[in-house]
Amino acid sequence: MTRAVASGHTTLVMDGVLDATTYRTVRDAVVKAALDAPPLILVDVTALWAPASSAWSVFTSARWLVVDWPDVPIGLVCSHVAGRRMLARNGITRYLPVYANLTAARNAMADDVDPHRRRVREVWPAVPSAVPSVRDFIAHWLHTWSLDEFAATAGVVATVLVDNVLRHTDSDPDVRLETDGATVTVAVTDGSPSPACVRDEDEILGCLSELQIVHALTRVWGNTPTPEGKVVWAVMGPENRL
Repeated sequence: MTRAVASGHTTLVMDGVLDATTYRTVRDAVVKAALDAPPLILVDVTALWAPASSAWSVFTSARWLVVDWPDVPIGLVCSHVAGRRMLARNGITRYLPVYANLTAARNAMADDVDPHRRRVREVWPAVPSAVPSVRDFIAHWLHTWSLDEFAATAGVVATVLVDNVLRHTDSDPDVRLETDGATVTVAVTDGSPSPACVRDEDEILGCLSELQIVHALTRVWGNTPTPEGKVVWAVMGPENRL
């Protein structure tokens, strides 16, 4: 696989065999590219061969992992007609568009790119003082983007997610803040593959855990696996402003 980054898109060129031994590698490559949040991802599968047609579902699987966030548009490219027909027969085109070449894909998907999306990212050392520093980072950029009304909610969410990293992993919290002008997302990457989740005992005892607070304060939140660990993210809409 080769990866090329341009100003308007990231292109992944896949080759070789797509089967049970390579399925996760291919899926993770697409997810990783999406988490880097380019405006658009194009995956050229012309030279990729799958002995079993079911293996092509790897691309719909990758798409579902990033559909809530970062929701980067993903398109497939296949230069031969037989390959495009095979993708259609297997239902891939219901979830991902397929094009004959990269130029056609870029032109057709240009309208899917969100010109209002803004992102900032910073990594903090794994020390307790990172938490107030992250809150200041969140407040600064939301003020810069004239979105001060989200600062209180985003600050609470960021505090919980960073605190989780500090308490449950040895990672330096990697914090991203982004907006499309209508919603705000906080995402924190760490090196542990264990997903952030509400503990069963908290639900049984009726305790209000920190992650339940995140659930209450956000439109949607979740975990996205990465080759090195995971990203825990939370999306806030106007209805979540405090």
